[in-house]
Amino acid sequence: MLSFILPAHNEEALLPETLRTLRASAAGLGVAFEVVVVDDDSTDATAAVAASLADRVVRVRLRHIAAVRNAGARQARGDVLVFVDADTLVPAGTLRAALRALGRGAVGGGAWVEVDPETPWWGKLVARLIIAGYAGLAGWAGGCFLFARRGDFEAVGGFDERYFASEEAHLSAALRRRGRFAIVRPPVITSGRKFRLVSPGRMLEPALRVLGGGLGALQRREGLSAWYGDGLREARR
Repeated sequence: MLSFILPAHNEEALLPETLRTLRASAAGLGVAFEVVVVDDDSTDATAAVAASLADRVVRVRLRHIAAVRNAGARQARGDVLVFVDADTLVPAGTLRAALRALGRGAVGGGAWVEVDPETPWWGKLVARLIIAGYAGLAGWAGGCFLFARRGDFEAVGGFDERYFASEEAHLSAALRRRGRFAIVRPPVITSGRKFRLVSPGRMLEPALRVLGGGLGALQRREGLSAWYGDGLREARR
């Protein structure tokens, strides 16, 4: 069985479309699946939305994305775990490609990522560069869509909770050491809201912190306001 695990903090606006798209895409796969939403200390209607469209809702108060994803994995029942962000649309073709990769022996993987059409030009450029580096050069999955066999996920310890960001890169690298890690070509479509709501300087803040202090800078939530700050929610247009 496939377990789709979605972390969500105050995602009442985008979560419905994400869940409806995911369920529609998964329904055509011909395999059993479940949808688990991990509601992380939301103060809006996220929990109610999830209860109406997901199979289960897990309530936590962590505000730490790696820990939230791991909490969902512990509650999931499937032998394949698929982590999807609450603002990301997963087409059926992407899921089919992921299943083919697993059927050919991959331990896990991710997909290429596109941002939504209303992302500002500079955001599209930055996103392409990041995705080219992540998926193309390093062979890592973006955090918005990552899949893994449960056995391999557990063998490497899941998402590394020392980090408040970049946890998907650490997990990708750990899984690659165990076997083939596939980045499938059919893309997922993720929201470009951060590029609409956050200045270029604020988006570069984590990278500058890493340059100044190494990866240890990502082991603190400070300086990661583009990921953990308030006021980063909008309705899908």
